Amino acid sequence: MGWIGLLQQIEELEDVPFDADLVAAMEAEARAAGGFGPIRFSTPTFKEYASTEMKGCGKNSFPAFSVTAGACALDCDHCRARILEPMIPATTPQMLEQKVRDLIMLQNLQGFLLSGGSNKRNEIKYERYYPAIERLKRDFPHLRIAVHSALLDERRARLMESAGVDTAMMDVIGSGETIRQVYHLDRPVADFEAALAALCSTRMEVVPHIVVGLHYGRILGEVAALDICARHAIHSLVLVVIMPFYAKPGTFVTPTTSDVGRIFLDARRRVPAKQVLLGCARPPGMHKRVTDAYAVMAGLDGIAFPADGAVAVSRAIGRPYEQQHACCSIKIGGGLRAPAAAACAS
Repeated sequence: MGWIGLLQQIEELEDVPFDADLVAAMEAEARAAGGFGPIRFSTPTFKEYASTEMKGCGKNSFPAFSVTAGACALDCDHCRARILEPMIPATTPQMLEQKVRDLIMLQNLQGFLLSGGSNKRNEIKYERYYPAIERLKRDFPHLRIAVHSALLDERRARLMESAGVDTAMMDVIGSGETIRQVYHLDRPVADFEAALAALCSTRMEVVPHIVVGLHYGRILGEVAALDICARHAIHSLVLVVIMPFYAKPGTFVTPTTSDVGRIFLDARRRVPAKQVLLGCARPPGMHKRVTDAYAVMAGLDGIAFPADGAVAVSRAIGRPYEQQHACCSIKIGGGLRAPAAAACAS
């Protein structure tokens, strides 16, 4: 039975109108590749999560901290700083270090994400936090630290590396129109590629992010962003999907699931030798169920906070899976576990 027929037998996806041509293209791609490898379902603990197929984790095994609390100078149209709200405020290095040490002692912290709102040049000044990060890495060598870098130059990328950061993340935008209109930022696409190149000149694992539908829900610049990522020695790529409910009413539309699925397939083709992951942000409800099903079938290597039905799709097309309580951009622990072991191990 073909994949479109298998989807119709999954209860969570009952009566969903999948794009048959897109599903057929994904199935053909999988056959040509000799099948897709295991998929990782990430359930980091910086927000509540539950599904009918997977358990959440009630411990802070991989939290996210914001160095600006809820503040961001850019106030981009798509986000308006809302993505910072679930993060733990760490507005001083002392706050960050004490909270991390407490969580290591009390809840077996395995790592954390450091983020924050940017200034008007899309930069985040992390330098004062580096001594604290150095002390934490010295005292707890197992600790895995990921940072949203924003835009930077090679000197600042080297400082980040020297502090002991394991994984650096940044958004890559392929359209100057999107940078100006959505980000309210007067910087060219070339600055985003230069920042990615600076990060890739270090030993850190570099994980760029691309927002599908960033230009008010339209597909514009995503292919150019994929090409930028393909030109550099990245560790992996994270795709997220625009969520219009963060924006001002009436300014964004929701990209169709078919358009999103085609970007997934394009990403798999353009970045064939690297892991391609579906990150936390994407529209909820049935849109998310279909999006996640396309991610599984397109051969993406991981999904954060998978929707109901994602595990069933994996089983239906013969992809093994694992669950990890960490940010999808950073892997903690050993290799693939049996599905029965996919519970909170922290």
